[in-house]
Amino acid sequence: MSSTAYNDGDSIKISDSLIQPKMEGEIAFILKKDLAGPGVTNADVLSATDFVMACFEICDSRIQDRKFKIQDIVADNASAGAYLLGDRAVAPDKVDLKTCGMILEKNGEIVGLGAGAATLGHPLNAVAWLANTLGQRGIPLKAGEVILSGSLATMVSAKAGDHMRVTIGGMGSASVCFA
Repeated sequence: MSSTAYNDGDSIKISDSLIQPKMEGEIAFILKKDLAGPGVTNADVLSATDFVMACFEICDSRIQDRKFKIQDIVADNASAGAYLLGDRAVAPDKVDLKTCGMILEKNGEIVGLGAGAATLGHPLNAVAWLANTLGQRGIPLKAGEVILSGSLATMVSAKAGDHMRVTIGGMGSASVCFA
């Protein structure tokens, strides 16, 4: 996914790579060691995580009005677009991942509020679920990979000219301008 990775403050030209982007505020987990399920616990995820960061998942779909069937989702690569990492890397044990608050802003206006608990009750649950589900298929999560938690709030549409910022308590922020 490195060709779709961006950093805090980047400008993204929509016409170059995106069709109808929607933004999700998430927590990025950067792994320092492999996680191979089944049997991965939240404690295992915490131990395998080098640091966490505020981030955006930039969902994008080629399907008009986002009305799809399961085969459409597969053909659309599950609406995967890109991700953008925030301005600060934090040790995962230095922030309360469950209760951390999130503010999503579009052009300076608050358009979304959330908390870590919005992702399966705790972001660690989401990463453990992913490791265990992939592990049943013999696929580990690898050291160095960026794993996104899932959205902490409802996704928000973006268009050329929009400036988006997500701020997560204890983790800093991530911002992007669309051209």
